[in-house]
Amino acid sequence: MRRREFLGFLGAAAWPLAARIARAQQRSRFVIGFLGPQVSGFGNYLDEVASGLGQYGYKQGRDYVFEERYAEGEMARLPALAEDLVRVKPNVIVAPITPAALAARKATSLIPIVGVSLADPVGIGLVLSEAHPGTNVTGIRSWAEGLGGKQVSVALDLLPGTKKIGLLSNVDNPYGALIAAEVMTAASKAGLAATPFEVRGAEPIAPAFKRFREQQVDVVIVGADSRFLFEGSRIAELALQVNLPTLFSFRENVEIGGCLSYGIDVQQNFRRAAYFVDRILRGDKPSDLPIEFPTKLELVVNMKTMRALSLTVPPTLLARADKVIE
Repeated sequence: MRRREFLGFLGAAAWPLAARIARAQQRSRFVIGFLGPQVSGFGNYLDEVASGLGQYGYKQGRDYVFEERYAEGEMARLPALAEDLVRVKPNVIVAPITPAALAARKATSLIPIVGVSLADPVGIGLVLSEAHPGTNVTGIRSWAEGLGGKQVSVALDLLPGTKKIGLLSNVDNPYGALIAAEVMTAASKAGLAATPFEVRGAEPIAPAFKRFREQQVDVVIVGADSRFLFEGSRIAELALQVNLPTLFSFRENVEIGGCLSYGIDVQQNFRRAAYFVDRILRGDKPSDLPIEFPTKLELVVNMKTMRALSLTVPPTLLARADKVIE
């Protein structure tokens, strides 16, 4: 073979080889799947996962890449998106909400799944037990025992003369149903009348506040639900229109106009999810990693909204607040 032909042959052969090497190097990075209900907001939570992974020495782009799928508010799309994500063969899937974890579990029994906000994982069949999951699912519960009752107590601390509470819940969300049941029980024990309003799927929220106004409730407790989290500004607007204080489960709702919140630190849950991802990437099985519980509840107060509603916040409640928004 002539020298020029030989060099040409080498050059032609080198390109496929270089491409194969590049692909192999890329695949040597871990692939972390993320199945979210919508990109708005949950993209920010993904940053918390990355921050948590950084504490374990992982650098995004160098050590891992995210493979993201979002349902854009249409929960019915989650199963198909989960199947699409499984075809990429990620090393682990992070599911930020319970419906996403359910969809991922249905799509695969092999790829590890880390649930960030799991509602009753044993009751809905995601795991065999919280101490020993026994499946490909592990993670963190989003429900702290007695949270609903504590929310009623906080509402009474804000408005000691409360006689009737409104409750907005999404019955399609197992976690929301648990909290709603606790709120109703606590309200009954405190001698309070309760006006529940349940929504399903994408049903409008505005009729809830029309009913709360008609029933003359004193305060509205908004259940823990991803939809309520990302429609928080709309809910806050509706509440202001009927001059009703709102108590949310998430700090984020208060940061965009809600009165106050009492619940888990969602951002901390996402950072903690990195612990499970790290353990799995190091070879541990999700079936052996116990489900964790939130260890801290936080109280956040929006003084600007309180003033707009002509409410005076008791000093004892302010003293307990983890964050006060002026």
